[in-house]
Amino acid sequence: MKKLIFIVMACYGLNAGAQERQSKNFIYLFSDSVIHAENIRVRPDILGYFQLRADSKRFPLAQVKFFSNEDGFFANTRKINFNGDNSFSERMIEGKINLFQQISYEPSVYDREFNHGYRHRSRRSLAVDSRMYYNKGFGDLKKVNYNNLKRDMADDMQSMRMLEIYRKSKKTTTILYVAAGASIAGALIAMVVGGLRDVNNVGKGSGFGTHNSGVNLKDSNMTPSYILLGVGVGTAIWGYSLDRNSARNLESAFDTYNR
Repeated sequence: MKKLIFIVMACYGLNAGAQERQSKNFIYLFSDSVIHAENIRVRPDILGYFQLRADSKRFPLAQVKFFSNEDGFFANTRKINFNGDNSFSERMIEGKINLFQQISYEPSVYDREFNHGYRHRSRRSLAVDSRMYYNKGFGDLKKVNYNNLKRDMADDMQSMRMLEIYRKSKKTTTILYVAAGASIAGALIAMVVGGLRDVNNVGKGSGFGTHNSGVNLKDSNMTPSYILLGVGVGTAIWGYSLDRNSARNLESAFDTYNR
């Protein structure tokens, strides 16, 4: 009897282990088909085009919507790329709403036996930003922005409050950056115009019959230009600080929604 119980438990353990491995390594196609495999790797074909190899099967990247292996979970951004290229983002936050960050594969980094897949250079960014993507379940990726998120987070009021704070903060940040740019540009233009005017005055003062009519460049008053430049730099720093805060508010909206 004990032997029978041991055999049943061993079979259950093997079956559970197989199911766990199956659920970890798989390819999800745009056709909604799912292919499980022991090994999933990105490899170039004989023409140099990348493809996904799942054990002995091969899949063009254009057919792959998601894939999961020991390196992580990845999504194809082809449908939302401007040029329609096949590129992948890695899932950084998993939950009711998933967050993806764009990655870069290094095509030459795998060993001679092709045992290691392509590795990417960077890991998760310090904060959520508008360059990332998100989705729910196995749904299509969307760009991280207020208009998209307000529809997908509408069922959580606390997340919506954080999202609204983010929207107002980003609006203020944009105004500050525009004001900073205008101030710095105005200061530089004023400096250039003032310098040309001083050079012109010096040239006029060097004519025949004049002795003390030259203009001393030290007498030129550039103080207003420097003040304007300082205001522009200070405003830009203020905008950058506010932008960092808005990124934290956006990340809080994701974290709150996934609780």
